[in-house]
Amino acid sequence: MPDQTDKQTFSDQEALDFHRLPNPGKISMAPIKPMATQRDLSLAYSPGVAVPVRAIADDPDAAYDYTSKGNLVAVISNGTAILGMGNLGHLASKPVMEGKSVLFKRFADVDSFDIEVKTTDPDEFITVVKNIGDSWGGINLEDIKSPECFVIESQLQDLLDIPVFHDDQHGTAIISTAGLINACHLTGRKFEDVKLVLVGAGAAGLSSLSLMKSLGVKPENATVVDLHGVIYRGRTEGMDQWKSVHAIDTDKRTLAEAMVGADVVLGLSAKGAITPEMVATMAPRPIIFAMANPDPEITPEQVHAVRKDAIVATGRSDYVNQVNNVLAFPYLFRGALDVRARQINHEMKIACAHALAQLAREDVPDEVAVAYRGRKLKFGPEYIIPTPFDPRLIWYIPPFVARAAMDTGVSRVSIDDMDEYRAALRERVDPSAALMQKISSAVRAAPNKRIVFAEGEESTVIRAAWAFKQAELGTPILIGREDLIRKNAAEAGLDFDAMDIEIVNARVSDKNVEYTDWLYAKLQRRGYLRRDVQRMINQDRNYFAAAMLARGQADAMVTGTTRNFNMVLKEVRRVLDVEGDSLIGLSIVLAKGRTIFVADTSIHELPSAEELADIAIQAAATVKKLGRTPRVAFLSYSTFGNPPGDRGDKVREAIRILDQKGVDFEYEGEMPPELALDPALRTNYPFMRLSREANVLVMPALHSAAISTQLVQALGGATVIGPLLVGLEKSVQIVSLGAQVSEIITAATFAAYEEGVSVEFEPDDEDVVPHPSAAAERSMTAVPPTV
Repeated sequence: MPDQTDKQTFSDQEALDFHRLPNPGKISMAPIKPMATQRDLSLAYSPGVAVPVRAIADDPDAAYDYTSKGNLVAVISNGTAILGMGNLGHLASKPVMEGKSVLFKRFADVDSFDIEVKTTDPDEFITVVKNIGDSWGGINLEDIKSPECFVIESQLQDLLDIPVFHDDQHGTAIISTAGLINACHLTGRKFEDVKLVLVGAGAAGLSSLSLMKSLGVKPENATVVDLHGVIYRGRTEGMDQWKSVHAIDTDKRTLAEAMVGADVVLGLSAKGAITPEMVATMAPRPIIFAMANPDPEITPEQVHAVRKDAIVATGRSDYVNQVNNVLAFPYLFRGALDVRARQINHEMKIACAHALAQLAREDVPDEVAVAYRGRKLKFGPEYIIPTPFDPRLIWYIPPFVARAAMDTGVSRVSIDDMDEYRAALRERVDPSAALMQKISSAVRAAPNKRIVFAEGEESTVIRAAWAFKQAELGTPILIGREDLIRKNAAEAGLDFDAMDIEIVNARVSDKNVEYTDWLYAKLQRRGYLRRDVQRMINQDRNYFAAAMLARGQADAMVTGTTRNFNMVLKEVRRVLDVEGDSLIGLSIVLAKGRTIFVADTSIHELPSAEELADIAIQAAATVKKLGRTPRVAFLSYSTFGNPPGDRGDKVREAIRILDQKGVDFEYEGEMPPELALDPALRTNYPFMRLSREANVLVMPALHSAAISTQLVQALGGATVIGPLLVGLEKSVQIVSLGAQVSEIITAATFAAYEEGVSVEFEPDDEDVVPHPSAAAERSMTAVPPTV
């Protein structure tokens, strides 16, 4: 058996340094309301705070409206069973509890604080938590040993009117059940026919077995084995009321005997508890969940040495099929908190398990492959459970949980529009979600657009086209060889016959002569022979796809995954002309509640004053089309001529050009970014013409535009969309080389949107909404970062 450090990717010192530097611990608090003025302080504390105090005194449920209770979970432990290491004391559990709090925030935007209770007496623990429990919207119990954990959870749930959830029990149960649903699906088994062995009769094991029984596993087919052997009716050694529930009539007394002919074995015990010899005696295509931490009961390598047909899951992240509780508890609580549930009941756990199982069968986003070092994941024996870094978990799982809570009557409030709720969940972790939701809705509501995916043989492009069609955003057309496209689609698990996606092979298309004649007429006086044009149309998909647009056989185009931006743009521009004032690249930056449009981020290397003016006009027109009121700031290192310089002269000339043109949008410059974005800094410049902070930033040069947008994205805390190509006679979007599926879908959606779609935004959407803590960040010298 390998030592637990065999696969460990860090040293003990690195783990200690991670928790110690630069500040001890893993969590801190940040205010979400401004604290910049005396009035702010009066509202936040005395006398303003008295108003919600009285409201909550009159109606305790008002605490959900006026405090953070509705998004706050306590992680509570007494340290009697820390990560399988035993009773190391309440304070030793604090790093784990802080880590749990971080996971709540990272994965589901749930605020959380840890509490370590200095007692091993269950009654005393219950009394402490009962008396402080109303402070939160839910309680997550953690690392409390069995059987005391059963008593503590049960009594606290009876005493408190909020969810009390022991994750070691139910989190493991939910994830393992989701995995078993899919493992049985892959092996053609039904729950009612499964012969199952549970190794380890602790909290996690017994809870997992109970949940599986509720889904159909027959009691007589489930054998439980603990340190003393098989739990059978009549056994007295090491028994308690929770084990007795699962006792069966059997003559088997050892684990080796129990595993003969078994379909499934669940390991929640200790390293080495299961041997290869035992696995060899199991039924065909056995299902083995070896979930002991930090080392499984048996490693996947040992299993596959004797059973190539086995499906294996463990609790470790360095093996496939990790049973990781972070797949359940953040999203379970997210759904429960959002309907102000009084408890997390059996139906909510079942809903969570089914949702996780279903999600694993969906096409896996590229973002997941990035998190797992490029490993492509596809539903099958090595992928039966979603991974913790799947970005869909936040909006996929909670609605199922919330619906179950509402249907079973444990919710205080109802969610009427689940689609709107899913969109709101996306926004919690993805700043671009709100904007993309509105753009997508507008595209979906408009007449169906035909979008050409020029690099149609690429797997990422095929998957993007499939998702685009599935989302009803338009009709995708894939350019490429049909046999290869269908082969790559099949390998990705996509059925093109069912989806009816159009495929066009440029080399044999009946449009080749038409496109060649048309493009030759366009290029013959620019040095091109007819055979040159014929080769371009027959052999280069970008020329062919652009010709489809020019000849009216398609509405928009997406390309760029296999070639660099400049090369693609040159090819497309030989076919399509610039329409309007200028061709520009426009990037959308979403950060701290703001939406900022940055131009030009891809076309003009060192724009002249005339080009800067044209860039502003084109950017403003696009921003208007996106439903916003443009307020343009020309950025520079100087502030209205101080210090002077050539670049500043060009910006000032661009302002004079716009003055002469009499454009219908606000503009001002030259100025640094902080002056453009913060109205509080403008007292020294009363002549400024912007009515409020700018939302369109025109950069003085391409390098400054590209560097600034890439920098904010690299530092984190911001999402950058684009650069979007604006100004061609037909809508074309060029993605970055090697773009992921989600980037291609976004580009295709914008391409469809640009081609004659309009969107109506709510009035408050049009304005920049500062991040709630922005004023506090400016007024405090050291505000700790949000977890």
